[in-house]
Amino acid sequence: MRIMNTRHLALALAMLAAAGLAFALTPRDKVADQGPKLDLDRMIPKQFGAWNMDENIVPLQPDPETTALLDKLYNQTLMRTYVNDKGERIMLSIAYGGDQSESMQVHKPEVCYPAQGFQVVKEFDAKLDTGVGTIPVRRLVTAQGMRIEPVTYWMTIGDKVAFGHTASWKLEQLRFGLTGKIPDGLLFRVSSISDDDARAYALQDRFVKEMLNALPAESRTRLIGRATL
Repeated sequence: MRIMNTRHLALALAMLAAAGLAFALTPRDKVADQGPKLDLDRMIPKQFGAWNMDENIVPLQPDPETTALLDKLYNQTLMRTYVNDKGERIMLSIAYGGDQSESMQVHKPEVCYPAQGFQVVKEFDAKLDTGVGTIPVRRLVTAQGMRIEPVTYWMTIGDKVAFGHTASWKLEQLRFGLTGKIPDGLLFRVSSISDDDARAYALQDRFVKEMLNALPAESRTRLIGRATL
């Protein structure tokens, strides 16, 4: 009987130790609470280079169900359309979340575009030279009837671009979790209406470069992390 009691006690102590370790390793400190508050509307200029905000055209708006989900996932969203001196237009969407823990994962374009009735007819990974570093991005070609909309996007978690794949996002989440911190993050998306996806991506890349060039270094880092040169 004494041996059984000893075993039960050892098992109980092991379970308590495991529970205590899990509690100790559970991230609690939000990175978003430790630095300057992000204000997307103020951060992103309405005019830069040859680009001006076009207030007459609103980017694709999500349906009410998706909007409710985005409100839970993100603290801030910014949706604008820009037009340049050649009449070319770029739709910009940025969604920022102060808590990129398991319950606050990003809502990727591969999901939200089909939810709006689009088909994803092509998707692939690419590299984008931002002018201040190269970052991995995801490219899509979406279609709804005669509307063809190539899309470029990336995600950040903390100070890193986490690429478009769940595994990469999870790895960065784990990296932060081991430090006891809950990372913030954002999804940055640009798109344009064009049946020439190569030309559309070139225009989107140029837009991103010009926008980042107009921002101070701290703001650039918030958008693209610490990009590699």
